[in-house]
Amino acid sequence: MKRDGTLESLWQKTTPEFNSKNNNWNDKLFDVVIVGGGITGVTTALLLQQQGKQCLIAESFNIGFGTTSGTTAHLNTLLDTPYSIIEKNFGEDGAKLVAKGAKEAINIVEILSSKYKINNDFSYQYATLFAQNEDENKELKKIFEATIKAGVEGRWTDKIPVPADFTIAAEFAGQAQMHPTRYIAALAQAFEAAGGVIVQNCKVTDVKDGEILNINTTQGVITANNLVWATHLPPGINLFNFRCAPYRSYAAAFKLADGTYPAGLAYDMKDPYHYYRSQTIDGEKYLIAGGYDHKTGHNENTGFAFTELDAHIHNLYKGSKISAKWSSQYYESVDGLPYIGLMPGSDNVYAATGYGGNGMTYGTLAARIVTDLITTKYSIYKDIFSPSRMKPIAGLSNFIKENADAISSFIGKRLNYESIEQLAELAPGEARVTEFNGEKMALYKDDNGKVHAFDPVCPHAKCIVNWNTAEKTWDCPCHGGRYSCMGQLITGPATKGLERITIYE
Repeated sequence: MKRDGTLESLWQKTTPEFNSKNNNWNDKLFDVVIVGGGITGVTTALLLQQQGKQCLIAESFNIGFGTTSGTTAHLNTLLDTPYSIIEKNFGEDGAKLVAKGAKEAINIVEILSSKYKINNDFSYQYATLFAQNEDENKELKKIFEATIKAGVEGRWTDKIPVPADFTIAAEFAGQAQMHPTRYIAALAQAFEAAGGVIVQNCKVTDVKDGEILNINTTQGVITANNLVWATHLPPGINLFNFRCAPYRSYAAAFKLADGTYPAGLAYDMKDPYHYYRSQTIDGEKYLIAGGYDHKTGHNENTGFAFTELDAHIHNLYKGSKISAKWSSQYYESVDGLPYIGLMPGSDNVYAATGYGGNGMTYGTLAARIVTDLITTKYSIYKDIFSPSRMKPIAGLSNFIKENADAISSFIGKRLNYESIEQLAELAPGEARVTEFNGEKMALYKDDNGKVHAFDPVCPHAKCIVNWNTAEKTWDCPCHGGRYSCMGQLITGPATKGLERITIYE
């Protein structure tokens, strides 16, 4: 299974590429087109198909290409945004409703895993949150009180799953874990068996609004009554760009020398925090750990995050060795809860984004909410997660106009090789953004020593991309657009890749 980075995740290594069998969609009017083949898109499609809707999944690359294959697959009611913050922003009833939704999401995963006999090793676990100094003690006590008040079962404990020093710790019941890509691959098969259509390598390029949507793609025009953006951010310039910030997180699977793999899920109180769990795949056990999150495009040496993670785990488990390492992207909303529901100003286009580090939980809950909204126009979660709680931003229309007009003009997009060679003191596989005659450009030297040049201006909102040393991608620090080393678009909200600069002898 391919994903949106050079590094291969543990899930990719253990899941074959999905081959769609039912992709006959010509001249059909679909009830719903779902854009994106991750946990949100595939779960939404299956739930809607089960409700009698005729659905199609349009995936730019392959099922599981995005963050679902880069997750660490924690399923939580203990959320990244503490219930103390959720209660402050949305009230006690709001916090209880969010906890109820998270619990329902995990229950959906359990039901679907059982119903379709999926080999995804779904299991319920306790999650332990532990403090290591007095300031963290105070914060943990506040989080514990609010979490219990919200309806999550928890208690104080004098043991933690990992061999780290701690001062106090709390454990919470009803958490879970699974193998994420085997799960969504099985859901995709079930969706096709129910009559659903999956079209891979099908990028949506434009949507014409109306009662019937005309969806332009790289494989032709698809028509539908409803559309669901299950792509992190919907493409283009919109309010989500200003209400969700892109982050990257780092994870690795370790083999432990003494074979003492921890039971349950565990999290420290650092910022960013470390997270740990074990996973058995085909009889092989692994410790999966992660952390060192940062805003996308804001770290000059992303590879160093893996060095820090490796050292951290080796300090806990002597003789540990990395079997796989990878990073992934998620979006944080400004108020701590995702945006799930109708796009502001639309009555048939839906979106789901801003999951933070709880993509498996919120992606599943989003599927439930969107299914209910499309089939019944009602969900108990409609208001609290509504994208319409976003407030318009003064000057947004001017921002869109200025950025749409700010077309980059890099020296006619042609340079001679002698000029490039002077700037490209790079080792094979390396890249950087540099300047030539006062203009920035992105240079990449491939494994054969050939230099490739690109305009580093992100086509989305005209920010300058940065090189991701770990994944070998160009990442936009503004809204999280990502491009391959050769400039091809990997993930939006842009709708096209970086412009190539022709190099001539």
